[in-house]
Amino acid sequence: MEPDVSIETSSMIRVAVLPIGSIAIPLFRDYTSMLVRHYTVSLSSISSFYTEHQKSPFAHQPWDSGSLRFKYMVGGSPASPWEDFQSNRKIFAVIGICHCPSSPDLHSVMDQFVTACKSYSSSVVQRCFAFCPGDSQLEDESFKGSNLILFPPADRQTQEFHLQTMMQDIAASLLMKFEKSVLQAESGGTILKTPLDSQASLSSEEVIKAKKRRLGRAQKTIGDYCLLAGSPVDANAHYTTSLELARLTGDFFWYAGAMEGSVCALLLLISIASIHLFATEGISVCSWMNIDHMCLFYFGCFGVVEHIFQMRLENMVAKVLRKDEGTLRLIDQMGQRDQVLDDEIKDRYNSVILHYRKSFIQDNAQRVSPLSFELEATLKLARYLCRKELAKEVVGLLTTAADGAKSLIDASDRLILFIEIARLFGTLGYHRKAAFFSRQVAQLYLQQENRLAAISSMQVLAMTTQAYRVQSRASTDHALYQESEQNHADGGKAHHNWIVSLFESQWSSIQMVVLREILLSAVRGGDPLTAWSAAARLLRSYYPLITPAGQNGLASALSNASERLPSGTRCADPALPFIRLHSFPLHSSQQDIVKRNHGRDDWWAGSAPSGPFIYTPFSKGEPSQSSKQELIWVVGEAVQVFVELANPCGFDLKVDSIYLSVHSGNFDAFPISVSLPPNSSKVIALSGIPTEVGSLKIPGCIVHCFGVITEHYFKDVDNLLVGAAQGLVLSDPFRCCGSPKLKNVTVPNISVVPPLPLLISRVVGSDGAIILYEGEIREVQISVANAGTVPIEQAHISLSGKNQDSIQLIVYETLKSSLPLKPGAEVRIPVTLKAWQLGFLDPAAAPGKNISGSTGRQVKDGCSPVLLIHYAGPLTYAGGDASTNGSIPPGRRLVVPLNICVSQGLSLMKARLLSMEIPAHVGEDHSKVQVETSSAEGSPRTDRFMKIDPYRGSWGLRFLELELSNPTDVVFEIGVSVNMEDSNTEENPEYDYPKTRIDRDYTARVLIPLEHFKLPVLDGTFLVKESQMNGTATRKSSFSEKSSKAELNASIKNLISKIKVRWQSGRNNSGELNIKDAIQAALQSSMMDVLLPDPLTFGFRCGNNTSQDFADLNLDEGSNIQGARKGSVRAHDTTPIEVLVRNNTKEMIRVSLSITCRDIAGENCVEGDKATVLWAGEYTLLAAAVIDDVNEMLRARARTTSCDESIFCRGPPFHIRVLNAGALRYR
Repeated sequence: MEPDVSIETSSMIRVAVLPIGSIAIPLFRDYTSMLVRHYTVSLSSISSFYTEHQKSPFAHQPWDSGSLRFKYMVGGSPASPWEDFQSNRKIFAVIGICHCPSSPDLHSVMDQFVTACKSYSSSVVQRCFAFCPGDSQLEDESFKGSNLILFPPADRQTQEFHLQTMMQDIAASLLMKFEKSVLQAESGGTILKTPLDSQASLSSEEVIKAKKRRLGRAQKTIGDYCLLAGSPVDANAHYTTSLELARLTGDFFWYAGAMEGSVCALLLLISIASIHLFATEGISVCSWMNIDHMCLFYFGCFGVVEHIFQMRLENMVAKVLRKDEGTLRLIDQMGQRDQVLDDEIKDRYNSVILHYRKSFIQDNAQRVSPLSFELEATLKLARYLCRKELAKEVVGLLTTAADGAKSLIDASDRLILFIEIARLFGTLGYHRKAAFFSRQVAQLYLQQENRLAAISSMQVLAMTTQAYRVQSRASTDHALYQESEQNHADGGKAHHNWIVSLFESQWSSIQMVVLREILLSAVRGGDPLTAWSAAARLLRSYYPLITPAGQNGLASALSNASERLPSGTRCADPALPFIRLHSFPLHSSQQDIVKRNHGRDDWWAGSAPSGPFIYTPFSKGEPSQSSKQELIWVVGEAVQVFVELANPCGFDLKVDSIYLSVHSGNFDAFPISVSLPPNSSKVIALSGIPTEVGSLKIPGCIVHCFGVITEHYFKDVDNLLVGAAQGLVLSDPFRCCGSPKLKNVTVPNISVVPPLPLLISRVVGSDGAIILYEGEIREVQISVANAGTVPIEQAHISLSGKNQDSIQLIVYETLKSSLPLKPGAEVRIPVTLKAWQLGFLDPAAAPGKNISGSTGRQVKDGCSPVLLIHYAGPLTYAGGDASTNGSIPPGRRLVVPLNICVSQGLSLMKARLLSMEIPAHVGEDHSKVQVETSSAEGSPRTDRFMKIDPYRGSWGLRFLELELSNPTDVVFEIGVSVNMEDSNTEENPEYDYPKTRIDRDYTARVLIPLEHFKLPVLDGTFLVKESQMNGTATRKSSFSEKSSKAELNASIKNLISKIKVRWQSGRNNSGELNIKDAIQAALQSSMMDVLLPDPLTFGFRCGNNTSQDFADLNLDEGSNIQGARKGSVRAHDTTPIEVLVRNNTKEMIRVSLSITCRDIAGENCVEGDKATVLWAGEYTLLAAAVIDDVNEMLRARARTTSCDESIFCRGPPFHIRVLNAGALRYR
């Protein structure tokens, strides 16, 4: 059998094209491509080269519309034993191609050409085409008149014209040789034989039968030459005679051959008539012709039987002569085959197949059989009918031919048969059937067990991969892929039909077999890259169907193939691992980008932390027009992308390197190595640095694994996961590895902008968190430095987060004064912090309850305040980059979390109000503070005395007791300070009390005197308001009640704000204890007693002569014994004692004063206003008064509602000591 056969093959002249001398293969292909274009040479163009030596046997030669057809056998072909049976199998011409610069010795070239021509005994024309000869070679006249044709150096068009002329000369020579051959065949007596009847031991009967058949066979041979000469009418006449003689002699084999020739002559005649029609009408026929395996595509518009053909031809000519619109309709129908013609050809070829079958001889079945011709005829008919509308008939013919392959003796015939069947199925569009027979071809190649056959098998199998959906990515048309990617970007969903076309799990077994065969043929053929690709596709796509041992075997195949490849080899087909996009992380807190508005100086106002994305649901402005988010990266700043890797196989996977794939060339990716255990997944961060301004796309990753570099596209894995969700693929590799299901991550539109300023921050002297005790006040230094290459010209500091009130002071001027902050510059911003109070873990815990050393408190995450520093560089990009289109550089946001960790310090256990009465001693100390000239007139006043003694004198005291606990491991010192109204600064309090030390794990009590908070005068308006608060007012006073409560609360807050309880631990740690709530709770019920003075206050002092009396005793006033005078009187002396009574109200009060002096036994020693004799000992003086005319103010202060009841006021006790007997007189 021969490949590429058709009905028209019988009319093609075979020409062997051979390389001569030293010529490079690309040059040989180039020269051959110019030659094979001349597959037809019209008879009208060779008239100048044709010489009629005698009357031509081709009486009906169509010189106007006929042509000679050539079939170029590049590289030559061996002689066929069937040349007598089919003359078109002979090589009638040999053309050698030589490149003169590579073969300067033309004599040697001619010797090689002559030697090559000896292998083709049937050739009648030989020419050697020598291209690009030199000047010396052109001047050599020794080759004139020989078969060496020189093609001087010229442009391609000139050379093609020269080559066309030479082919016309060759065509004329062949035509004249065919005429001679026909004349010899008619007169000669040579017996034409075939392998079917060419056995050496022919019987006499076979010889006689052969002689009778000679005439019929000679007519068939003459008909073949007529076809080759382009004269179908003469050929048809000879074939008709041959058919009749073969039928009479029973020569079925030659009868079938003559029938094939007649069909070819019929189609050739129709073609010539059609060309003549168009040429007569003046219409170009170039658009109606197509090269299909070196032959014309003929138009079937005529009948086959002679009268039908004649009638249709007459109708055609009549339409042409009328020149009406019917001509155009006829031309429109030329592209469609005539049904009558198809039926006739089918009938004739069915007869051909039948007679080939009849010529089968059982005795010759083991040596030679006409089955190959029968199958060739079947293929010719199938090729002729190969159209969509006749697909059923063609499939039937091809199926019959495939069944006959089992009976073919020669394996080469089976190979050619399967190739032709596969090609015809592919022409019909039955790609899977074509792929099936292509696999049969590959298996026949693999049976030969040699390298070249394995390479052929690999190439054939590569053509089947598209039909089986296992093609290499290198051969895949990415147009559909890119279209689907656009659909993903627009709508987020892949087209269902496209997904189905990519994954068809029901073909998995066949697909695995195909890939295994490709792997086997590639290994045997020595193609390591193809072997690696096949093993990678097999392992990646079908790992669930492969046993662990098989997976290890494929991994070994990948490693073995990579060892035979050069370092750095790339393959279009990825292996493992599976890689999907996990997320695009937000910029770090020091790299946030904020869109900058040129029209606003406060462009940072209203901006929310949005990470790297321009648009977020929290940002203000117009909604984005694009469904994709936009991501801004900055030149020179490192970025990260998170990807997830999965290894669903049963072996350890070592990825030598993996990095982001960016085709735009403006990104430097950083490779990392990863190890994946069996059946595991891992999320990794891939980083890189943008290098140039512009758009940037990240379609996937570059992976160096198993010794080969591959590119893994994110979209491939996304489609795989969609197919797994729809049940179209075998398995989800990430679910197999235990990875959770992720949402589809949309790749944002990434744009790279020129460099921007970059602030980085740190807390000076702190490695991480700032550890503070509750209430601690500390100043920290926040260091910010410009790590970018652009200066900072604008900056603004704001607060965010929780506990913002813990930041007491930020020195904003420090940052503003340092602007512009040049690259590399650093500035430190002082920030004063105050630790807040921790919340109780147990809601039932209250300040009054005891706690142990385990604090029972917690620190919650995210409770620290945050500094937001918005900053920006110049309003234009540095250098005026044209790619920025005049846009304003964005600003940035530096997020500085202070990371304050508040530890529990001193704990307030409880607070309570204590009242103490400490008896005072009567003396003359108060006389020193009584007389003060604080007024302009210098008049004495007793305000200071009464302020020192605002409540029952200075000896009846009230204290606020705070019980504190120290659960920490440090020692605290507690200091209490009271700020009065005339004190302007807290640093210089008027009253500062001694410090109290509290060791760790101990408690202590701190007393806060309240002696300085009495009002100087009892105000009636305050008492009226207080009485209204106690319910004495009517309903109409509701507004006044609210006002009074507010004033009372304000008084309490004012008192609390004056009391500061500070602590210190070590040299640097100090703070303030929060006692606001505890004091407010303790003073809530006794606030009036603390703030308001009594209506009357009492005091005692000794008379003026007391000093003289002591002088008489020879006592030195500076001596220690003088201290004994305090509250003492001398015996035998009369000592006047003054009783001081102060009215603390603004109104006149009538009182009844009474004085008592009690001894140690409690007996009263005073009777009226007479002098009292006292013996040596301790005595207590008490002053009291009864207020008779009680007004509303006094009743409110005394908390009484009775109008008739008097008010009794008693002073504090005063002690006096009598050194010996003495007497007292009161004034």
